[in-house]
Amino acid sequence: MEKPASGVHPGRLNVARYLVRFGVNPAALAYAMTTLGAGMINNIFSFYYVKLFLNKYQISEGAFHRSQVVFMVWNAVNDPLFGYLQDNSRVRWCSQRRLSILYGAPLYSLAFLLAWFPWRSYEPDDWLSGLHLMVALCAFDAMLTFVLLAQCALFAEISTQHQNRLRLIKYSQVASLVGSSSILFCGVLSRNMEDFGAFQAFNVLIAILSCGCMLYTGIHSESRYDNKGSDSDIPGSADHQSAFSFTTLRMLMWQILTNRDFQLFVVMNFFQVFILAFFNNFTMIFAEHLIPPDVLPPVAMSIMYGAGFICPQLLVLSCQSLLQGLGYYKIVLFTFYMEAGMAAVMLAIGPQHYYILACFLTVNMVIIQAAFSLFGLPLADIIDTDLQTYKRSSPLSSMVFGTNALFTKPAQSLAPMITLNILNRFGYEQLKDAGRDSDPSTLESLHSVMFYLVCLVPMCVAALQVLAWRPFSIRNSHTVDAKYIDG
Repeated sequence: MEKPASGVHPGRLNVARYLVRFGVNPAALAYAMTTLGAGMINNIFSFYYVKLFLNKYQISEGAFHRSQVVFMVWNAVNDPLFGYLQDNSRVRWCSQRRLSILYGAPLYSLAFLLAWFPWRSYEPDDWLSGLHLMVALCAFDAMLTFVLLAQCALFAEISTQHQNRLRLIKYSQVASLVGSSSILFCGVLSRNMEDFGAFQAFNVLIAILSCGCMLYTGIHSESRYDNKGSDSDIPGSADHQSAFSFTTLRMLMWQILTNRDFQLFVVMNFFQVFILAFFNNFTMIFAEHLIPPDVLPPVAMSIMYGAGFICPQLLVLSCQSLLQGLGYYKIVLFTFYMEAGMAAVMLAIGPQHYYILACFLTVNMVIIQAAFSLFGLPLADIIDTDLQTYKRSSPLSSMVFGTNALFTKPAQSLAPMITLNILNRFGYEQLKDAGRDSDPSTLESLHSVMFYLVCLVPMCVAALQVLAWRPFSIRNSHTVDAKYIDG
């Protein structure tokens, strides 16, 4: 990997030398610690917040949709805004990736805790629960965006070599594997949120651990552009631009948006974010309704949910040689064919085969998350192409990741909104508390809709992703040692 930039703090160099003696790459470890910290809290948040607000806080469907609409708008707008600021700001804590993570980590962990502590004892359809959801979603996403955009930029800026980027992915997947275990432990210790006090206590502990991990990145990571060249080389310096300019923002976004490969990636990624949110938010609800408790007891359910978040990292780690040999393009395309094929087989088999259905839900979560873990590679290649095409002095890493999020993040809100609307049309809102004691015919209708959603949504989404991904032209970056010279 590249030599450290000049001006690196002696303490960080001493830590780096110590790690090298044990065969650990210090740059990759520093990068992966944010993955570990973010993975601990992101997985818990996405997996539990929908069920918490629907079932425990008993939020109304209208308030849920309003919160999701506000979240969808904020979710889309803040990514390119933060991306522009991080790439063009003259303030060090914003422009330097390391400092963005260092100062953002404590607020990120605090924002994670907002959802788990009710502001009062909520009545059914309480307006305050809707406001609580809106604030929790927007605050959590704002800090997630600020910290993880900086980390995404680090991925593109630590190295331009494919082999070194694969090393970052390898370390990141190990960290994500450890971080994903938070779902398993949370489910077991809180009995899938039945013991709400234990659930809250566990999340406080996880927030503290997560913050510590991300602070390590903020102290020890380095971008090749943090200390490179004169101030005139920095996109946000006075010689580069005098102040925040919407004209400059519009020009840079237009240059990014006219990249054909970026357009194709964004379309494909939108559907990946949609299907990922679909399974993260509703797998627990689907499993509880479609799989009888005498078939899979609560402990087995917890293990199943944990496997859905832990096994993707094992899959990616085991495919390192395939990534080097085949490249990400063919592997991602294969996962789409596999998702569509499994969904078709499950639809043909039917919902009465409970163990097969449990495996199908788990494997789907694994494949979708594993493929999503590779998406930093095509975005990094797009950043490299943009850097060469427009002969920039430094890459627009945060802007490219942020502009991608502008179009893909709305899928995080659309997935739960559309799915909940469909379920409520078949009586989910009335039946979610009554469970299996409800009217059998109504319950059977709801379960039938759930099963068709579980099969048809991934099948249709995968078909659309194949159409979007096949024309993508950057397919051989794994065969190129370096696409431009590292300074």
